[in-house]
Amino acid sequence: MRTSPRVPPRTRDVRDALVGVGRAVRLVLLLALALLFLIPFYLLVRNGLSSEADITSPEWTFFPSELHWSNVRELFDDPNVPMAHALLNSSLIAVLTTVGTLLLASLAGYGLARIPYAYANVVFYWILGTLMVPAAVTFVPSFVLVSSLGWVSTLRGLVVPTLFSAVAAFIFRQYFLGFPRELEDAARVDGLGYWRTYWRVVVPNSRPVFAAVGTIVFIGAWNSFLWPLVIGQDREAWTVQVALSTFTTAQTVNLHELFVAAAVSIVPLLVVFLVLQRYIVAGVERSGIDD
Repeated sequence: MRTSPRVPPRTRDVRDALVGVGRAVRLVLLLALALLFLIPFYLLVRNGLSSEADITSPEWTFFPSELHWSNVRELFDDPNVPMAHALLNSSLIAVLTTVGTLLLASLAGYGLARIPYAYANVVFYWILGTLMVPAAVTFVPSFVLVSSLGWVSTLRGLVVPTLFSAVAAFIFRQYFLGFPRELEDAARVDGLGYWRTYWRVVVPNSRPVFAAVGTIVFIGAWNSFLWPLVIGQDREAWTVQVALSTFTTAQTVNLHELFVAAAVSIVPLLVVFLVLQRYIVAGVERSGIDD
């Protein structure tokens, strides 16, 4: 029976010391990166609770001498910017876009991965080809189509044109290629077709990738600016990002309300990200990137 060679105590102490130093260096680096990441959030809170004079003052203070909590009330009482309604619009648009994109992209990905079809790869490559087309190329035709349908300043115009995502369809297709076929075969033995197999077997066992793609789509829909700016022409159709832009005009810049509004607008994103962050990496990893 072979035994491992004994490590001299001196060598062991040196090795343990190096391991401890390495852990300390990693901890310092992580703390430094965390502080750098938190600086923008600190600035939002600091400036949002300051007066205009404190924000523009040449003498910097970590926090102003007086915290103006009334800035939050002033934001929602501003008659020129319907911030509460903009938050509601962004929430509706983000949720509807996320649900619609997950449904369409997952169906497309499952069909491309599992349903035998002579031109499945051709269709898949055409979908990938759309990723190479700049969004600016399709922006004007999309606007003309939405305008001709009478969907300007409507929820349909803000949501429907953004429902299909080639990236989401690609992720779902790659994930379903590695999905256990035994589960689907067992479902077909029980008499289920493609639709019921997808809905009763595939979806419940694919929650990580659904959560990952859903989080990414939700964040993208919430942060979208150009399309809501062009389509949501009425005040009642403004989203959070459009409302934020109104605080900065050619005539005035309302700094304290701008910072408060920016801080308020990221709260839903932080909640969604903190709740579903563990699914983002897990879902993308399990989707695979090779055919």
